[in-house]
Parts: sequence; C-alpha cells; structure tokens
Amino acid sequence: MAEKNSTHNAQRTTLVSYEEKKSFYEKVLTIYGRNPVLEALEDPSLQIHRLHLSESNKPSKQLDRMVALAKKRGIEIRTHEKKALSRISKNSRQDQGVALDVVLENLTTPDAFLNEHKRFRLIALDRVTNPQNVGMIIRSCAAGRIDGIVMSAKGNAPLVSPLTIKASAGTLFKIPIIRADSLLGTLRLFREAGAKLYTLDSHASTDYRKLDPTSREVFILGNESEGVSPEIAALSDERIAIPMNRGVESLNVAVTASLLAFCLPENSKS
Repeated sequence: MAEKNSTHNAQRTTLVSYEEKKSFYEKVLTIYGRNPVLEALEDPSLQIHRLHLSESNKPSKQLDRMVALAKKRGIEIRTHEKKALSRISKNSRQDQGVALDVVLENLTTPDAFLNEHKRFRLIALDRVTNPQNVGMIIRSCAAGRIDGIVMSAKGNAPLVSPLTIKASAGTLFKIPIIRADSLLGTLRLFREAGAKLYTLDSHASTDYRKLDPTSREVFILGNESEGVSPEIAALSDERIAIPMNRGVESLNVAVTASLLAFCLPENSKS
C-alpha cells in the first residue's frame, strides 16, 4: 500500500512539475541576433532566463560582452551545436549564433487568455513593422479600455527592442500580450470562441464610433503602408473606418490604436 502511495505521489509531483514548467515557458520569448541580444542583456528591466551560444562562434568583443553581462546578472549560459542553436532561435539565417530567453510575465497564449476572460476587447497587429509604433500601441492599450494585444513574432516589430521598450514608456509589462504562432489561426480561434473581428479600413462605410458593442471584440490593425493583409481582411466580420476630414486619407497606426482604446463605446455586458 505504501509503495502504491509513493508511486502516486511521485506521479503527482511529476505532473505538477510539468504544468509549472509549461506555464513558465509560455511566458518565455526567445530573441536572436547579436545586437538585439546584447541590448536586452544591457537592459536591467528585463527578466532573462538563459543565453544560448553556438559553439561555432568565432571570438569577438561583442560575444565577450554578452558573456560578461550574463555572468554578472547570474544568467545561465548554454553552448550548442549550430543546428541545435538554430532550432532554439527558429531563424538560422539571422540568429548570428546567439539567442536569448526573455521572461515576460504578461505574455500568454490564446487558450490561456480565453480561459481567463469571458469578456474582452483586443487589438491585433498584422505586420506592424515600426518598433516605435508597436511601443506606442502598447502604451495606449495599457492606458485605455483594451484587455490585451494579439501579435505574432513573425512580421511585426520585435517586442523586446530598445525602441519598442522606450516607446512603450514602461507599459510593456502592464497588459496581456497574446502570442500568436499564426495570426490567422489565432484570429480564427477567437472567432470560434464568439469574438467579433473588425478590420480597420479607410474605405469602409461604418463609423467606428457607431458600432454595436459585443462582449468579445478583436480590432485588427494592419501594416503601416499596406494595411491589413487580404486573408485576414477576408476573415473579419466587419470593416470599420475612422472618418477623415479635409482629404486626409488615413492616420498613423499608433494614433488609430489610441482612438480605439479611448473612444469606442464600452463593451456589452451580456
């Protein structure tokens, strides 16, 4: 009997350990490239889990600086074969033999967010490439009536970069960031969960201020020059516009996010 209890307790401990590890790694964002990694190591506001280096790296002052900073901050350093490092960075062409695991406590998954929120208003970023725009969007969303930001690492400006962090003015850690491996797939998931998807389009006839609010909404903002990509526009339920005067065609994407954060009618409580 005691042996069975011991086995059961061991299995339970293993399960708890697995769940804890899974929860932790869902909050880890891996960045790569020598300049971004060095800049992140130099930023004391960032919580860093691990520095990864390729064993094929040739000696350099930049790598020496990374290692010195990691040791000073008590960050674990791991060396890998080149192929293994590429699997960690997921970008063998641009990782330059280095990767860094950054811990963002507010980073979450679509499933986890849906489990924790019955009502929400989100902003999704589709290929917003200017880091200052991304930072200002985060700042406006954190200050306004937005419950989270959906973005994928691919196509958007990096979350962890000096320009993004500076433009967010300390708000990067104050609002849920929902990590989308595929923005299209994540938006489909939210739509299946009952969210209404809105695409910002300067040619749309519906005024954004006259929407009938629902309990679950996602507003999609597109690339600075090309707007929302066609496949994502096709998925949305409705196109909306911010009315313009004096022949002005459109607003900066960060300004648009500000208007959505502060000027939309409040969510439906149903």
